[in-house]
Amino acid sequence: MSRSRAPLALALGAALTAPLAFTAPAASATGQYTVTALKFTVQVEGRSCTVDADLYRPTGVDRDHTAPAVLATNGFGGSKSDGSTDAIGKAFATRGYVGLVYSGLGFGRSGCLISLDDPRIDGVAASRLVDFLAGTRAADDGTKADYVTRDGKGDPRVGMIGGSYGGAVQMATAAVDHRVDALVPLITWNDLAYSLDPNNVVGASEVPGAFKWQWANGFYLIGESQPLTAPNLDPSRINSLACLHFVTDACETVRTLNSGSYPAARTRTLLRYARSVSPVSYLRNVQAPTLLVQGQSDSLFNLNEATATYKTLKAQGTTTKLIWQSWGHSGGLTDPASGELSLSQGNLETSYVGRRILAWFDRYLQHREGVDTGPAFAYYRDWIADPNSTYATASRVPALSQKLYLSGDGKLVDNRKKVARGSREYRNSLVPTSHSESSLAGIVGLPDPAPYDTEGTYLGWTSEPLSRSVEVVGAPRVTLRVDSPEVERVQASGNAADRLVLFAKLYDVAPDGTKTLVHRLVAPVRVPDVTKRFAVTLPGIVHRYEAGHRLQFVVAASDDAYLGNKGVKPVTVTSAPGDTGTLELPVAPD
Repeated sequence: MSRSRAPLALALGAALTAPLAFTAPAASATGQYTVTALKFTVQVEGRSCTVDADLYRPTGVDRDHTAPAVLATNGFGGSKSDGSTDAIGKAFATRGYVGLVYSGLGFGRSGCLISLDDPRIDGVAASRLVDFLAGTRAADDGTKADYVTRDGKGDPRVGMIGGSYGGAVQMATAAVDHRVDALVPLITWNDLAYSLDPNNVVGASEVPGAFKWQWANGFYLIGESQPLTAPNLDPSRINSLACLHFVTDACETVRTLNSGSYPAARTRTLLRYARSVSPVSYLRNVQAPTLLVQGQSDSLFNLNEATATYKTLKAQGTTTKLIWQSWGHSGGLTDPASGELSLSQGNLETSYVGRRILAWFDRYLQHREGVDTGPAFAYYRDWIADPNSTYATASRVPALSQKLYLSGDGKLVDNRKKVARGSREYRNSLVPTSHSESSLAGIVGLPDPAPYDTEGTYLGWTSEPLSRSVEVVGAPRVTLRVDSPEVERVQASGNAADRLVLFAKLYDVAPDGTKTLVHRLVAPVRVPDVTKRFAVTLPGIVHRYEAGHRLQFVVAASDDAYLGNKGVKPVTVTSAPGDTGTLELPVAPD
């Protein structure tokens, strides 16, 4: 399984179809354009911010020959000049779109603090750039744009595209400015509270999870070092010595999570802040047609995030479609698999995702009514060798369709009657004893050891060898009941840190005993109440278990990429035919 990174059930029915045969109309490309550096001074939340941008104008586009525009900004820690951001401007300008690419607030040469794509700040700043594209405001040097196609007075035809930090800002912008006509957010988040402090217990959104300390602190350090790595004396970029470059609430959130102490009132306030600046809080205001693209190899923003956004948009009537591509923050970003989209290479016409993006903009920016924008849902299959056949489609996100049972003898069985009575125990150590990933390994250029669990600190349930291959497409779900008297005595305290933390995950066990943790994904859990049964949604996966392989479900006491239990907390899991844990899988049909 690749670990390279960029810096920084057996019957689902007819919902799934045959391998994808989608083709999009080729976009015309002039290949010629000019680039003009511009600055904009915008007012947001009482601060005056300078936004550094580059305007890409295709040759032949003028007041009498207008073109739609594409607006984009960088991922976290980047700028308008980094490879993938700059490539967006070039790629769409060569295809006849006016491009406006800018450094996000607090990055590159743009002013103001890093505010985590807050719609009240980052969204408003981007809206001021839409004003420029509308021709109703000028850049600081007086430059105006009167050659962008308009749908009405002051209403330019404009789409947005970008990844990660440059993905969430699209939804923040569209929430405050309904002039935005199309969105293509790639590998971004739905809820930062879930992203950085995930608790995968169903219905436990107010209970803190397990802090994703490696990812969160890596990005925090990247943000705080911006004035050093991108020298800029603009005073609007400085907050205080205690919180140099972020808004104060962002610093306070990271500090509280790093402390490992979660007093109820303070923790709820800070996690609500993280949620308030996330799409989950404002998607109701997003009307622009949205093509969501999420990476299967992504432990920072997993597939569940885009699925949550997709379901919300669809339920409220916003036009939306969903693609699960191969690469994400955890692999393939700089070296995509053959046939996969590479923004830095600009291979839009020759990649499946690229063609989908071009079709999306053809339909909603060029207003070509007959353009096929593709299926509702598509997903990449890494077991298909032909790069032209790697995607399959569905009319919806797959549902759970196969149930397995956790037997007392450590077996994973397909019938409740096969469950053996039995109890098994594990206990955590004061230091982590399981490893899923070194989240920042690719960023700092270090090797990442294979995942492992230390004997006595986890429990596993393993199936018999499969008689045929099984393709899991979606988010598995497990229902558990655990006993932990140590936790039961203290969990009613006002500090969530006293509750039990565990990590659920799925392995693929080959005939030779080799174990693969699929995309190195785990489901951190902080159990709300150990006296009650609870359900856990695992991260979504797309994985083929080959014939002869075995599924293994594991509950581990710790994971070194996360903060875990406070003190030693022994755990017992008991099984009986009438009372046992279950594992449900979304399985594609043959």
